[in-house]
Amino acid sequence: MASFLRSFGFNFILVVLILAIAGKSNALGYTHPIFRPGPWRLAHATFYGDESASETMGGACGYGNLFSNGYGTDTAALSSTLFNNGYACGTCYQIKCYNSPHCYKYVPFTTVTATNLCPPNWSQDSNNGGWCNPPRAHFDMSKPAFMKIAAWKAGIVPVLFRRVPCIKPGGIRFAFQGNGYWLLVYVMNVAGGGDIANMWVKGTRTGWISMSHNWGASYQAFATLGGQALSFKRWII
Repeated sequence: MASFLRSFGFNFILVVLILAIAGKSNALGYTHPIFRPGPWRLAHATFYGDESASETMGGACGYGNLFSNGYGTDTAALSSTLFNNGYACGTCYQIKCYNSPHCYKYVPFTTVTATNLCPPNWSQDSNNGGWCNPPRAHFDMSKPAFMKIAAWKAGIVPVLFRRVPCIKPGGIRFAFQGNGYWLLVYVMNVAGGGDIANMWVKGTRTGWISMSHNWGASYQAFATLGGQALSFKRWII
């Protein structure tokens, strides 16, 4: 990690302090909000890639290798209506096949994490190939995830979905890029609501600096932070 940061002009001692700044205080002054499942809604689901899920690596959220970063194959790309310019990265959903002869009747649902964007295909009608066109709510699942709820030969099935809390063991993970005047932070493996609305960074010689949303799961600060220990805090919706 240190050599990686130095390659971008950093020489940080990283002291990461994560605070969820919603709710009333405890010993630290903050508590994590309790995320509740949402209502069931109707959508459709397809899949991309093959059984190895190799084509799901990377993606618009910036999570990189989904295996090493804790997401595995239980992932989905969201239509732009759900993706919300990247603010939905990391959110978790229960999905169950609905009202199709291709549904596996013995499977109540599967749970996936949003890790990518399924872009619109304006050359196709939204009912014939343009599955991710607005205003559709659509899940383009990894093939292993899709095969948990339906026969893959179906291609597309109607589903019911609801947003649920994320269960992510091992704590929050970070990846860093930047230079002496700019810090870009990718935030991964977020439990609870799974998403982040805002972030702040504080050096040992600065106050709290608001970070702006870059894209997907990344936040940036335009500040000189070299040679300082860093703390972060986040706001969860």
